[in-house]
Amino acid sequence: MLLSVDKASRSKFSLRTRATSEKLVDVGFKNIVVAMASMVAVVLFSIFAVVYYESTESISRYGLRFLFSSAWNPVTDEYGAFTAIYGTIFTSIASLLIAIPLGVGTAIFITENIIPEYIRNVIGIMVELLAAIPSVVLGLWAVFIMEPFIRPFLKIIYELFGFIPFFSTEPLGAGMMPAILILVIMILPIITSISKDSLKQVPSKLRQAAYGIGASRWTTIFKVIIPAAISGITGGVLLALGRAMGETMAVTMIIGNSNNFSWSIFAPSYTISSMLANQFGEADGSQVSSLMYAALILMILTLLVNVFAQWIVKKLSLKYQ
Repeated sequence: MLLSVDKASRSKFSLRTRATSEKLVDVGFKNIVVAMASMVAVVLFSIFAVVYYESTESISRYGLRFLFSSAWNPVTDEYGAFTAIYGTIFTSIASLLIAIPLGVGTAIFITENIIPEYIRNVIGIMVELLAAIPSVVLGLWAVFIMEPFIRPFLKIIYELFGFIPFFSTEPLGAGMMPAILILVIMILPIITSISKDSLKQVPSKLRQAAYGIGASRWTTIFKVIIPAAISGITGGVLLALGRAMGETMAVTMIIGNSNNFSWSIFAPSYTISSMLANQFGEADGSQVSSLMYAALILMILTLLVNVFAQWIVKKLSLKYQ
């Protein structure tokens, strides 16, 4: 009886004739979606093509030597982006290493019942407001408030560990370390928000099952909740890495903008984005091509980070499905 009813309803649905206007809406919507998706690809490839075309002069002149030379002298027309590449990668990874425990820890603090709900709500709102502050405002705060505040602590580290190459320069103002700290503040909301949403998606049955077999709260968090949400947390971390690599204004204001290479994190340095922001307006001739070459490297680095993010999220999602 049920089978015959189901067959009759399917037959009725398959025999339904759609109105012409409904078909036109479907076809129109499909064409608009395809056109919008194609525009994204066209814009991406056009940007890549323009940057590559403008950088061909430096690519043919310097080749891979551009990646390993720290020379940047418009007078002698000699260019190399090693200082900026090192600054970009080091500041991004260092800021990520500081921001991950802070962001994930804050997300756990907000999602788990560790503190009263109204305090959790206040912390969540404050983190989201942090993301709304313009980067130029954060840069000004870093120059006039943060850097003078942390300088005495950096000097203590320099006096104690100055024999180590990473701390071998006396901190006198703008440098790589203040840039790392301002990047931490800028990527912290991304990691916290995505980690919070990922932790909230974990089914409550997992928590109840863990507590049911006698697991403590922290055992449940570290061995059940975080592994279940690890794909989302990892995706947020890698998106934050992409943001750190491309951040321009705040980093330009506080990193010192020096082409002189130094291993010390207290010395002024450069990132690719800050170098582009500083020099593009006054560049001419082969310097423009060299800046485009540096921009192409930054695009490739960012693209690799995003591809790696997609791959790692897919792998971890399959593992914990």
